[in-house]
Amino acid sequence: MIQLYYAPGNANLAPHILLEELGIPHELVLVDRDNQLHRGEVYRKLNPNGLIPVLVDGELVLYETAAICLHLADTHPGAQLAPPLASAARAHCYKWLMHLTNTVQAEMITYFYPERMVDDAVAAAQVKAHAEARLAHMFDLIDAELAANGPYLLGAQYSIVDPYLFMLSRWSRMMARPARERGALGDYLAMMAQRPAVQRAFAAEGIAAPFC
Repeated sequence: MIQLYYAPGNANLAPHILLEELGIPHELVLVDRDNQLHRGEVYRKLNPNGLIPVLVDGELVLYETAAICLHLADTHPGAQLAPPLASAARAHCYKWLMHLTNTVQAEMITYFYPERMVDDAVAAAQVKAHAEARLAHMFDLIDAELAANGPYLLGAQYSIVDPYLFMLSRWSRMMARPARERGALGDYLAMMAQRPAVQRAFAAEGIAAPFC
């Protein structure tokens, strides 16, 4: 049985939603972040970076959320969670997945952990504010994409990039202007929150509504 190492609402949420979409048996393994178990020797044998999530699929031990999402799509092609290989739609799937993980998520890390970038509290506050401003621009661009080509990020097809965008949008909920406060993106998030797989994932992780 597939195992997904998780902490509620962390970067495991996107692959967790995909597992629920696929309807395949899986086991959630809680990683106690409050007690720093993700930094411990046992967990670092799975992911030497000490980051969540990790997926264990038979002999395969896989970390990096985007890689896990691609693995789930590729090992369950009948679910059509990614467009056909070598298609233009597949290229756009790669584009959005890389944008979400390398650009938006990376900026989110700066927003949540600005003290990693500087040595004093005043500078950390400035780093956080600049990260939030850059994220606002990123969400504006995604909002425009959905307005022009929705309802999903790849257009008519629901895919692995949608749980990823939903997860990152949720992380913005405490910002001055969260992702949900945009027209097309707000509608998209409300639609995503109604998907049974999303609701099952939140229930399993013990996260109460509102989801964004």
